[in-house]
Amino acid sequence: MAVATILWVDDEIENLQSQKLFLENKGYEVHTRTNGFDAVDFVKDNVLDVVLLDETMPGITGLETLQKIKEVSNIPVVMITKNETENLMEEAIGSQITDYLIKPVNPNQVLLCLKKIIDNKRLVGEKTTSAYQQQFRNLFMALNSNPDYNEWMEIYKRLVYWELEMEKSNSPEMREVFQTQKQEANTEFFKFISKNYISWVNGKSTEGPVMSHTLFKQKILPQVEKGVPTFFILIDNLRLDQWKAIQPIFAESFRINEEETFYSILPTATQYSRNAIFAGMLPVEIEKHYPDFWKNDDEEGSKNLHEEDFFKYQLKRLRREDIRYSYTKILNHNDGQQLVNNMHNLLANDLNIIVYNFVDMMSHARTEMEVLKELAGDETSYRSITRSWFEHSPLHQALKKIADKKINLVLATDHGSVRVNTPCKVIGDKQTTANLRYKHGRNLNYEPKEVLAFRDPRLAGLPVPNVNSSYIFARENAYLCYPNNYNYYVNYYRNTFQHGGVSMEEMIIPVIKMSSK
Repeated sequence: MAVATILWVDDEIENLQSQKLFLENKGYEVHTRTNGFDAVDFVKDNVLDVVLLDETMPGITGLETLQKIKEVSNIPVVMITKNETENLMEEAIGSQITDYLIKPVNPNQVLLCLKKIIDNKRLVGEKTTSAYQQQFRNLFMALNSNPDYNEWMEIYKRLVYWELEMEKSNSPEMREVFQTQKQEANTEFFKFISKNYISWVNGKSTEGPVMSHTLFKQKILPQVEKGVPTFFILIDNLRLDQWKAIQPIFAESFRINEEETFYSILPTATQYSRNAIFAGMLPVEIEKHYPDFWKNDDEEGSKNLHEEDFFKYQLKRLRREDIRYSYTKILNHNDGQQLVNNMHNLLANDLNIIVYNFVDMMSHARTEMEVLKELAGDETSYRSITRSWFEHSPLHQALKKIADKKINLVLATDHGSVRVNTPCKVIGDKQTTANLRYKHGRNLNYEPKEVLAFRDPRLAGLPVPNVNSSYIFARENAYLCYPNNYNYYVNYYRNTFQHGGVSMEEMIIPVIKMSSK
């Protein structure tokens, strides 16, 4: 069986017989044509791996042939040319050639070019697999060396790196090994959070990570400088791997200066973590200072209506009222279009906050809509949808409008999400909340090993909705289901992306600093 099937198009093909023979000896099946018209007909009627195309031929030129080939097939085309002029190269590259070679070409040059195109995926896959095998032990040792909060952020970054690299691997076995290692990491991470979380949030620990309620003070306000507008973009529910999926699109327009992470507070849910970001306070303090603005899960109405008020009070507390700022929340496509139109007016402010709700809507809708269940069935497709959304979003359009201005840009999120597939039974009364990754209520009945429980929520910086209320948080990839209609809900929510609980994906989240190029 041939290694690959090649079509070589050149009006002087008889002079290339030795090259053809060389490739055939290496296992390639080589067909030849002497003009562009015959080449296009051959491409239409045959399955090929690569076309080698001479640029200068009588009849129609190589570039014209290339155009006609691209109209009928997506096959890789290598342009072979005597002519090194810049505009010809630009035209060829713009017409999507895969590679080009300068005449006279030697046989090894052609062979290397073919290997790069045809074997690239296999070679990259094999290299990825062997590199991960070498790293596996290092990750294992890092997990078992009692990591602190900084080391956990590094471990998670490395796991995200390998998860993205594994997409290049063609070894299902290695992917399985990786998933097992990631699961072990989440098991250890759960123990780490259970042990340290309370001391971080109630001030007993002098050492603690940047968290939702300290994000503005420590990471964003220090970026704000007079005369250079800072844009703070908060994309709701954006995991670190999803940031990595959209990073190349940002890199086209902006210089990425720092890629960091911080910790979301618990519950890793919008009403808690996002209010904490804008208030610069834990939920228990928000409820105490602004009782009219705080709503618990079981109360009617939207829980995130007062972010701008909270932010205004935070600036006052930090004595930064000199900052001229705007606050824009995007809940639908129409809001997004208005943002695009208004972008230049925002350049007059020191700080512009843009809260973009799309990813969160997508993950919730994914649970409800069968189409999205199909589209985002796993992490790879979830990243792919995120990338596709951002690329075509009003947010991307809006940012491109200011990319040539001198600005600072900080991108962050309020929490991530985790794909759930381990159901856990919880019994509660009518007051118990419905979220699948955390619950609070008065008479919760659960298996203690399966959750992180706070019997006194105030110790964890959380309000007490009712007397004797306690909070429980799902660990790793678990989701909390009631006994009534149990099997229905178990099947309905299995393999959906949820948030609110304790996992690296939900808690260790990106904060990215960028500037104009």
